[in-house]
Amino acid sequence: MDKISFAGLALGVAAIVGGQVLEGGHVGSLIQPTAFLIVLGGTLGAVMLQSPLPVFMAGMRMGVWVFFPPVVDSEKLISDIGRWSQVARKEGLLALEAQIVSLPDPFVRKGLQLLVDGAEPERLREVLEVEIGAYEAKLKLASKVWESAGGYSPTIGILGAVMGLIHVMENLSDPAKLGSGIAVAFVATIYGVGAANLVFLPVAKKLMANVTRLVTLREMLVDGLVGIANGDNPRIVESRLQGYLS
Repeated sequence: MDKISFAGLALGVAAIVGGQVLEGGHVGSLIQPTAFLIVLGGTLGAVMLQSPLPVFMAGMRMGVWVFFPPVVDSEKLISDIGRWSQVARKEGLLALEAQIVSLPDPFVRKGLQLLVDGAEPERLREVLEVEIGAYEAKLKLASKVWESAGGYSPTIGILGAVMGLIHVMENLSDPAKLGSGIAVAFVATIYGVGAANLVFLPVAKKLMANVTRLVTLREMLVDGLVGIANGDNPRIVESRLQGYLS
């Protein structure tokens, strides 16, 4: 669990609500279902329009990474690669075949299988880097769903503000309806700008950071397997991989 994400979101919301209270305003004045519907619905619709369904769904599923990021255990990977290197050095590459079945990650299984099959180091790197590139592009495309929402949200908020002002102008003869129209106008702008800068854009950045960590883990694996294929000393292989953690 990423506690700083919970803390950051809570602090951001608390600062805005607290500022409203300190200025003598009422918290209830920030709650406008109409403005919320305009901003959230409009932003969601715009993002859905620009995104293919698989990309949109992947982006929505990735949202949970902000609070519960994927596990990236670099130390365990380095330990595994060091063990594989020692086995290969003592018993040969074919001795690693028995360990492939027990590996949960398909990418790790594929890399180790290529190593056991005797792929040349450069060919091994080439094959795995192509897959890493496709993997990275897929994750980045999904994470940009949130970045796009951060771009659309303020504009939709302004649209909601204009709609609220139109409502005000249409009811100038009825003072009782002016207050609600003006409230929707200004609160829609707050929702649009606030959602973009407190939620959508920070979520996009956090997801990109997680993507970078996942890609780096795979790059470490490739570097380690290539080192084993080259017959490097296990200590040298582990030492080189430790550089990724600096």
